Amino acid sequence: MDMYGGRRRRRGWQYFGVSALLLVLAAMTYSVWSIRHGTWKATDLVTLVGLPISAGSLAAAILTLRKEAGNEADLAMSWARTLAQKVTEEEGLVRCQLLGKDFQRINLRYRLQPAPARAAEAPRAGRLFDASPAAAPRRTPRPSLPAITNYYRDTKPARLVITGAAGSGKTVLALELLLGLLKVRSDTDPVPIRVPLAQWDACMPLRTLLIKRLDDTYGFPAVQAGTLVDQGLILPVLDGLDEMDPTLPDGTPDPDAPRARAALDRLNEYPGPDGLGAGPVILTCRTDHYVALPRTEALLDAALVTIDPVDTRTAANYLAAQTVGDPQRWQPLLRQLTAHPTGPHGELLSTPWRLCLVATAYRKAGDPTDLLRHATQADLDSDLLGRYITAVAKNIENRHGYTPGQIHRWLHHLTSRLAPTPHNPAAGTDLALHDLWPLAGRVRVGATDALLSAALVSLPALPFALHTGEPALFTTLIAALAIGTGLAHAVPPLPRRLRLRRLPTAQGLQDFTFSLAGGVLFGLLGGFGIKYLLQATGAPEVCLTAGLAFGIARGVTDAMAGEMEPRDAATPRTVIGEAAACCLVGALAAGLAGGLAGASLDGLPGGLATGIAAALAAGLGGGEARRYIVFLMCSHRRLPFRLARFLDWSCKAGLLRHSGPAYQFRHRELQRWLTENPTPVP
Repeated sequence: MDMYGGRRRRRGWQYFGVSALLLVLAAMTYSVWSIRHGTWKATDLVTLVGLPISAGSLAAAILTLRKEAGNEADLAMSWARTLAQKVTEEEGLVRCQLLGKDFQRINLRYRLQPAPARAAEAPRAGRLFDASPAAAPRRTPRPSLPAITNYYRDTKPARLVITGAAGSGKTVLALELLLGLLKVRSDTDPVPIRVPLAQWDACMPLRTLLIKRLDDTYGFPAVQAGTLVDQGLILPVLDGLDEMDPTLPDGTPDPDAPRARAALDRLNEYPGPDGLGAGPVILTCRTDHYVALPRTEALLDAALVTIDPVDTRTAANYLAAQTVGDPQRWQPLLRQLTAHPTGPHGELLSTPWRLCLVATAYRKAGDPTDLLRHATQADLDSDLLGRYITAVAKNIENRHGYTPGQIHRWLHHLTSRLAPTPHNPAAGTDLALHDLWPLAGRVRVGATDALLSAALVSLPALPFALHTGEPALFTTLIAALAIGTGLAHAVPPLPRRLRLRRLPTAQGLQDFTFSLAGGVLFGLLGGFGIKYLLQATGAPEVCLTAGLAFGIARGVTDAMAGEMEPRDAATPRTVIGEAAACCLVGALAAGLAGGLAGASLDGLPGGLATGIAAALAAGLGGGEARRYIVFLMCSHRRLPFRLARFLDWSCKAGLLRHSGPAYQFRHRELQRWLTENPTPVP
């Protein structure tokens, strides 16, 4: 039973009922007062709209509350099935982007390590996936190593820490486990959710982090997400404990690592579904970072595994598969690796990430024997990453004509948004379109935004204001100045999303009636306040008309933009597009209300002037889409104007990957190298 969600819903319905009751009393009082004093007019009929609206809303609220209370468990399992489908699609795409265009996989092996604290029971070793042997079976076959899915299911309790060197395949192993668990999942099993840890402030409880991830990435509002977490239907897959804290000046891990230690404290406090044992969790971290932590700060009741380096034979077989069409270029490198399996080059090419770089950089051109010139890891990485972007630009379909130099400089500029900050001393990972605008300079973007917003508000309404007279002109200019000043200092909120199919549902109708009732009540109180405070003639009729119009329009907006049912999984493009759609609906609502109010005062010209100004002000007030466009205008020299198209191409090319409503670099080493190299390396 979702104790917290049910309590919030009951409290929400109580507030709703009190508001509706106040509306009914206000409507009845005003009607009686108007009839007794002989001031009843046809326009006053709108005040009676609140009575049937409120009664219907209260009845629908009670029925919905009873229905949800009886079927909450069934609803949670239904939401979990929907979530499992979304996660399978999203993470399957991420796995393809990590593997690149070549679907050949290296069957990673890992071994159980002595845990620094209480350890879970687990097999001694395992591998990435099941693969039938190429040769004939031996007379005395070796025991088969379990695949990662079976390995985790044999781990008791279900807490696993995956460690390995940089580029060893920790994320790939976690993704394989996640997708494998989804493939064999039953209705009562939890849904694994991968959460990057770089942005987690450990002051936030893990429950809150999971709810935020479900909302931002998979479109589950807070009530449903909280229900899934509380009923044990979510399995946290936490990726990148080593990315939470910066390294020391010499590049070694920081043994203090305050954010990582705080995160481990949160995980050790995370209970299981029954509240008795440790909660299931999967954690990835680099080996040296995890070992550097104090032994008292390890994850308790967990199995600790370390991914083995790729042996020279496996590396040579992987590279030999890349020799299709021109095997002679690769033979000297393959002979060197085969002849010296424990040599320096075999050690350098012992991670899947570097093997992928070699295969991509030399697949169609170049001499792979150049790699034998490098004796250190830094030299090899610099050479491979320098060739990688050039090879991607030439080998991947590039109909937009991006040059290697442009790709390098644009990606380098984007890394500055991920630089450490005083609030988050570790480098970030997520590039969200609506959150990139500080790259062009906060002052520059704010000033440009203010000027454009003031012009858009004032210029269309200026002719009508001049025709109406000095008061309307003065009001329009003051409103434009105030809007521009406010937008210059405003920080855009999180984007909202529209769901057109939600309007005819029960919850959509409730939101509509609630907003309509609020608009009527606001217009009623505002009209009487203006009449008795300012002695304005006709104020109640004007304000009530505007309130009714605004309530209808805002009710439609709230009914479509409400967050009571799971939405489609968010992508970077849809976040901006749906934020713009919400601004458009808000503009129509404000324009209708302002136009009716202005027409009641000054006729058609006044209504047009006020309606246009109100529509533009409300539409511009949405923030996210407007600020994104202003950011592109201010960044045309450092970034392409069609930035989303370039980022999507980078995902297809294997430079970036999707992560819900944001982009991430395909590998942390690529992000770090681009940060340190502002210009292409020859």
